[in-house]
Amino acid sequence: MLPWRSSALTLLLTLQFAAGSGAHVCQAPERKCDFVCDCVDCSDEQDCGFKCDFEGAGMCGWTKKSSNATVYVWERRQSGVESLLDSGPSSDYSTGTATGWFMGVSAVTAGSLSTADLISPEMKQSSPTCRLRLRYFLWDSGHMGLGSTPLWASILRQDSQEAVVWRPEATSVRGWREATVFLGRIPTGFRIRLRSRRSEGRRGDVAVDQMEFLDCALPHPLPGVTCLPEMKACRRGGCVEQRQLCDGSDDCGDGTDEENCDGYRVCDFEKDSCDWDLSSLSKLKWVRTNQENISVTDPLKGPGRDHSNNIATGHFLYVTVPDGGLTNDWAAFQSPRLEPTNISHPCNMVMYTHQFGPRSGGLTVLVADSEIYPVWERGGALGDVWVKAKVEIVTNDIFQIVIMAAVRDFAYGGIAVDSIVLSPECRLSSANDTWAAFPTSPKDPCAEPDKMCDFHRDCAGAEDEDKCGDFSYTEGSSGWTDASIGTQGWVLHANVTSEEVYLYVSEAPGQQLTEAQTRTPLLGPSGPACNLSFDFALTGSLDRVGELSVRVIDSLLGTQPKLWEINGTTGTGEEAWQHVDLLIGVRKDRFQLAFEARAVKLPPSANIKVKNVRFVSCHADYFPSSLTGLSCNFEDGMCGWYQDNSDNFDWAVVDGMDHTIGIGRSLVVDMWSPSLRGVFGRLVSFPQLPIPSDHCLFFFYKLYGPNTGALNVKLLDNNGYEAVLWTRSAAHGNVWHEAHCPVPQQFTNFRLMFEAARSGFDGRVAIDDVVFLDRPCTVPRMCSFEGQRCGYSSSGKVHWLHRSGRTATLTGPETDHTLETELGFYMMVNTGVRFLPSGGASALTSPVRQGNAKTECVHFWYHMGGVNPGSLTLYMKPVKGDKVKIFSDSLNQGDVWRLGNGNISSALVDWQLEFEVVGAGGENTHVAVDDIFLSARPCEDQGSKCSLERGMCSWSNTQNVKVDKLDWELTSREAESHYPTPPEDHSLGTEKGHFLFLPSSNRTAASEKAQLLSPHLPPTKGTCLKFWAYKPYSSDSQLKVWRLSEGSLHQLLVVRELGGQWKRFDINITSTEEYQIVLEGIKGTSGVVALDDIEYTVGVNCANKVTDATTPKRDDAGGIAASVIVVLLLIGTLIALLIYYLRTSQMVQAANGPSSSSSSSAGAGFRNEVYEPDLSQDHVIIPPQNHPMAAGFNNVTVSADVSDMEV
Repeated sequence: MLPWRSSALTLLLTLQFAAGSGAHVCQAPERKCDFVCDCVDCSDEQDCGFKCDFEGAGMCGWTKKSSNATVYVWERRQSGVESLLDSGPSSDYSTGTATGWFMGVSAVTAGSLSTADLISPEMKQSSPTCRLRLRYFLWDSGHMGLGSTPLWASILRQDSQEAVVWRPEATSVRGWREATVFLGRIPTGFRIRLRSRRSEGRRGDVAVDQMEFLDCALPHPLPGVTCLPEMKACRRGGCVEQRQLCDGSDDCGDGTDEENCDGYRVCDFEKDSCDWDLSSLSKLKWVRTNQENISVTDPLKGPGRDHSNNIATGHFLYVTVPDGGLTNDWAAFQSPRLEPTNISHPCNMVMYTHQFGPRSGGLTVLVADSEIYPVWERGGALGDVWVKAKVEIVTNDIFQIVIMAAVRDFAYGGIAVDSIVLSPECRLSSANDTWAAFPTSPKDPCAEPDKMCDFHRDCAGAEDEDKCGDFSYTEGSSGWTDASIGTQGWVLHANVTSEEVYLYVSEAPGQQLTEAQTRTPLLGPSGPACNLSFDFALTGSLDRVGELSVRVIDSLLGTQPKLWEINGTTGTGEEAWQHVDLLIGVRKDRFQLAFEARAVKLPPSANIKVKNVRFVSCHADYFPSSLTGLSCNFEDGMCGWYQDNSDNFDWAVVDGMDHTIGIGRSLVVDMWSPSLRGVFGRLVSFPQLPIPSDHCLFFFYKLYGPNTGALNVKLLDNNGYEAVLWTRSAAHGNVWHEAHCPVPQQFTNFRLMFEAARSGFDGRVAIDDVVFLDRPCTVPRMCSFEGQRCGYSSSGKVHWLHRSGRTATLTGPETDHTLETELGFYMMVNTGVRFLPSGGASALTSPVRQGNAKTECVHFWYHMGGVNPGSLTLYMKPVKGDKVKIFSDSLNQGDVWRLGNGNISSALVDWQLEFEVVGAGGENTHVAVDDIFLSARPCEDQGSKCSLERGMCSWSNTQNVKVDKLDWELTSREAESHYPTPPEDHSLGTEKGHFLFLPSSNRTAASEKAQLLSPHLPPTKGTCLKFWAYKPYSSDSQLKVWRLSEGSLHQLLVVRELGGQWKRFDINITSTEEYQIVLEGIKGTSGVVALDDIEYTVGVNCANKVTDATTPKRDDAGGIAASVIVVLLLIGTLIALLIYYLRTSQMVQAANGPSSSSSSSAGAGFRNEVYEPDLSQDHVIIPPQNHPMAAGFNNVTVSADVSDMEV
């Protein structure tokens, strides 16, 4: 029989095919929930909670209980709800999406400790190897404190006995973590209770998911199968191995394997200490005790249960830091004197140890004969588990066994020993010899603990790095410590003759069916270039020898996902050895490296070996040189950037979608990846020296998809403080955009960081062609004022404020325009008479932008509040010559953001934007500006048909999460490689044509919405909305059209079926109030809905009849003046034209401003020739007429009074 059982068997459920057995037999109560499938369909094990991801099966039989359900309780939840946006997991663990389910706690504000319990169904008895594997989440999102024990697990037995079996460390990490709860042998029916206890905390901050019980079934008889000769038959059926006999553990489940153990000396410490002597030369003593004596109220104290009986009243030996403090850091107890042994009849000792928490420094078994020397040791903490150990002793002298513990002075934890079994060869001696001389204490380390194994030689002889696991040091290989708790372990092979040193997997005495693991001491911290270099071999005659992996165990974040793994075989002989260079990267906290392995067969049949382990370039202060510094196109590596390993996921180098050449590389985070978990992925620069002047970080980026998240650029100082320099969020189209991120002067070393922040599960973030320029940024194409001013400066009577939200003392917009939340930023000037007197002016001025021969359009959103707020005028201000007015407004527009624009013709002369506000003597008034966007093309008329070939025109996605969670996205069939789309657009009828679409993937919940908004439009007796829509038969998405006025939605159209072709809709809209048009997509479970060629004709209905009176257009003097200046400046700038062409080399052109080929306005801009209500006249602006399409597919005309029509 194999020494381990396959990990693929998530539950050790053995199918029993008994001929003639009826369903009523397999469904008998005694066979229910016993970890064995007695029924062919395993129906007897359903709703037992053995494997639960809380998805379709709900809670799988688990129940919730609370001392006060109105105060604190467990809830089955999804993350994609408003209450969990700022607390709890960003997704479940099982599916990694907002649609996945998990169990999380409610918010608690009780002030006193409250408890919430999650309890499993009742299960039958379990085997000694039984364990529960789960994912858990602990995050203190509100910075209220997690408390010492926010989550722990206990066994609740039928006989009312209770025992604590799992206590995760209460560290706050915004991410799912993996844990194994070792349950052990439970001879009665039992339940598992997960308890959370907090006095204050936010909803979802304690959560669990993906729970499954492993290896819990007792040996079970199979029809017609008898035990092999080398195995022992159990009375109740089934077989156990010889190594499981007389080892102090009931492996059969009926005690058969612990019978007929004559000559064995067993001590379970229930009545006394047997003949073990607890006296010690140290002031720190071992004590015989039980969990009830230690504590029943503080879960962190003691081992929670003994090994012999797995209950809180069971006794064991225990040592920890005394209440009075630690005076000695070691304690020992010893056996009676024993007779000499020999190699053919060694003395074998089996014991079970519990090494839990940071106080556990390690355990050593020494033999005291003529000398005192160690024969076995196990360092550090092994977790909340009783671990079986076997020690073989051969000595020619009378001896004693000495068990010594090292204890550290930390907050919690300790070391326990139980169920010691001595084999018959361990014979008592009547001799009364004197003790051997106590060994000399090791000399004090030559370096402080934090400098041991930090990849830097602090001691003269490098003793601080000698035993850290690097084989290049004389004793480096001895730094690897076997931490296996199962039937396989790691052994160090050191052949002095051949100087061959390697680690290999061998049989181990442990009880658990887990992987073999060997660890380094605590290492680091490490730098970005840190590599683990090693050779490995998986050899043998089998097609699959086993598996080998590398893992990081972080001192703060705990056990991390596997960094590297291999499964199978590498061949035979010397050629089987393979080499690996594995990037460990930056680790901010101390950490351990671990090799984990599981062999199908053990030597000599098969071998798993590791040698030549090296730590390369790992010191925290080592940064490799980069010829290009922070400037990088990512074609040949990461240049001066590295992955942050303290985040949730990494950026990936992706071929075939770069900005530079289209087929090269860029850095990407695919939010739609099913393997992605957590919230943040961070790319950090190497430390930069102080900069005496402002710099500019120039790069290209993509934010694409209906539910992507945000891309941030942050500045990190030496103290770890983060400052947002630049941010973008929501859908930006499947195109590259240029970004200019100002980096202010720095007086100390600093780092920059790209951060992909996940708010959704369906999109892509990418960056490429990063350049760090030693000069200030020019006017960026787009500025949202989130985290930065984009270089805009204030002048005049009163300063413009960079602010968010509305305060009790200052007027202003309630939300910004970008994010539509109180957290979003904008620029605002207070125009009240107390701040800005009537006629007083204040200006907001952009940085200088390089002149362009083409006419460009500036779009911006503005907010004017209060009676007589003053006037807002936008000027184009050339470096030479007079400034030109391109926009003006002076009316209170209500508490709404409005869109303004104007054309810029600079004729190659460098220029600035200037927003000028002139006060009008109002009270509590203001003017605010947000989301300034420069389009490379001239402005279009309001209501003109939007073909989406040059962006989204005057339409925009709402970012109000209270309204929708998704975005309409801009793409073309040619550019799309991930989502289903129409085969071509409607405007061009080709794969190159653009359209807006909303896909239905399983990454987001069905029925989520995406709202596309028009600008504010005037009251009308008849305005025609025209658009084309596409929805295949396979799509179950919906399309709705609404009129939004005064906060209320009025339905105009519902589209459920279209038939797989582009179809046109004409809708007459009437409204007595100002309004917006809302095109709402409702996501289904599959397929897509798309829009193209959107048009509205203000004051003209769908019969092409003028319905509303006209009003004179706004004064266009600014446009005329701009044209005159163009002519004058063209005459005077022939020389400037030559200079311009000399300046436009590829790098400078990319750094200073985009050309029409390198950047697109698609999806990034908004356009609207602003409707301005005239309070004295009942008329509105009518733009130039646009005739409906003369030909196409089916046309559908909808009147505004048929609001419930469905298509």
